[in-house]
Amino acid sequence: MTTPTLSAVKDLPSMPELKQAYANQTLLPSDLINQVLARIEAAQRPEIWISQVEPILLRQQAQVLNKLLQEEGPAVLSRLPLFGVPFAVKDNIDVAGMNTTAACPAFSFLARRSATVVEKLQAAGAILIGKTNLDQFATGLVGARSPYGAVRNATDPDYVSGGSSSGSGVAVALGLVSFSLGTDTAGSGRVPAGLNGIVGLKPTRGLISTRGVFPACRTLDCVSVFARHVADAWSVTQVAAGYDAEDSYSRKVKMAGGKQRRYRIAVPAQLEFFGDRHAEKAFTDSLEQIRQRPDCTVNTIDFQAFTEAAALLYQGPWVAERLAAVGDFYDEHKDAMNPVVAGIIGQGANYSAVDAFNGQYKLAELRRTAETALAGFDFLLVPTTPTMPTLAALEKEPVKLNSQLGYYTNFVNFFDMAALSVPALSRDDGLPAGLTLIGAAGTDHLLAAAAACLLPAQQTGCAVASQVLPFNEPTVQLAVVGAHLDGQPLNWQLLERGARKLETTKTAPCYQLVALPDTRPPKPGLARLAEGGCAIEIEIWEMPLRRFGEFVADVPAPLAIGSLETQAGQWVKGFVCEPIGLVGATDISSFGGWRAYLAG
Repeated sequence: MTTPTLSAVKDLPSMPELKQAYANQTLLPSDLINQVLARIEAAQRPEIWISQVEPILLRQQAQVLNKLLQEEGPAVLSRLPLFGVPFAVKDNIDVAGMNTTAACPAFSFLARRSATVVEKLQAAGAILIGKTNLDQFATGLVGARSPYGAVRNATDPDYVSGGSSSGSGVAVALGLVSFSLGTDTAGSGRVPAGLNGIVGLKPTRGLISTRGVFPACRTLDCVSVFARHVADAWSVTQVAAGYDAEDSYSRKVKMAGGKQRRYRIAVPAQLEFFGDRHAEKAFTDSLEQIRQRPDCTVNTIDFQAFTEAAALLYQGPWVAERLAAVGDFYDEHKDAMNPVVAGIIGQGANYSAVDAFNGQYKLAELRRTAETALAGFDFLLVPTTPTMPTLAALEKEPVKLNSQLGYYTNFVNFFDMAALSVPALSRDDGLPAGLTLIGAAGTDHLLAAAAACLLPAQQTGCAVASQVLPFNEPTVQLAVVGAHLDGQPLNWQLLERGARKLETTKTAPCYQLVALPDTRPPKPGLARLAEGGCAIEIEIWEMPLRRFGEFVADVPAPLAIGSLETQAGQWVKGFVCEPIGLVGATDISSFGGWRAYLAG
């Protein structure tokens, strides 16, 4: 019996489609697992995988989920936000009961416990399919430095797939899983995304736990997320993110909000494509599309500090950190390693503690220069990669071409930045290209919202902008009644401050609502009455306490922020109106809320 081609096997549904199909019970997790296994067989890409979960175990997990869906119905999809979603992990991330190899068989060990991020994803209902190939010890951006074989590009197998998270990127690009985990030190979570036409989300360092992840450079490493769409990657990040006391590099990252308007974008004044005209045109055409948008301003900045920092990663003392990660294994088993990888890691012995301190001083100078250059911008926009070599070309010049792929990626973790690679317009030769949005630490949500809004292929900007990460800092609840309601003209003031909507409810039945005259945009005023009144519809939002003061400062008279009583008897901060604002205003209390008044 012949194996069908991949194109002949049914595509996996997108994550929103999958959720809807489960809600309608037109698809069961067991059905999806059969589709996944059929696609993996049809793909005939064994080099993607280092190990896979046995089909019998996958089907057992799916049957458990089938039962939950039958017992709880659609409610289970809220309780388990990644219910029945298939995923893969890079094989330097521990999964209990499976070997972690880091693409080096002599190094392999059986993991007794899963990495924190894997535990969180599985607890949210996701189904692990297997562990993917990588550049050995996560050292490389090409996807070809592995004894398990070079991972070939998803679009054209003659080209590199990008690394080091090569298998994770190609598994998503070929539709073998809905999302996957990689790691990113120098670009490993972005380069495979750009070269395979998918999304690669590299979070702020410490946002996603690295406990249970074998390090490349522990001070720089991040767990990254690959998906087909920004909204999917962001949904996974919402589950994966969070402070982990067991990870000494985890931190409580303070998030910027999900901006939706007036983007201020920086691009390098000095662009480099190493003679690849197809890559250059793909970037310039994509950039021109963005320039044409009325809600964007694009200006150039000097890029020298960024390129100097990028060079430090492999031409400075940070190579010694890779040697520290491998430890005694390098001394005892150097011959069992990929020779290119062993050569790079071995250079770490050439640096002293003095070199390490001098490197830190140089990096601090470059970081300050970069911060100054980006002041006043929302994010930096660069090509994900400047070129796309073939596997044949890579074989002739493995170090040089690998270095070129990191031109726009190596500095990001050095400068403690977040990044998101998204598909750009395709190259003229039909190969994929990527754009990367890069922002300061904590701009992860802003980058996701911006990419989803700005790019034609990612039409879910509003949904992403309203999906904030779980708060890990003090917050305040705020009741809004008019122009700040969800979807109303000033709602952006809440979203840009990282607020999220908790509920729609009503005030206690003792309030008056008026339409204020001559306000732009139109606004209501809310006043508590000593006698009589109505229950008025309001929304309760939650925002970081550190952003509350600046929000209050923008509130114009006769409005103010005071305290409101809800119908449940809870007191929250909210919009109130000074008595003078009620003079001459139209009483609209009978409508029961601002939306009803506008509709009427």
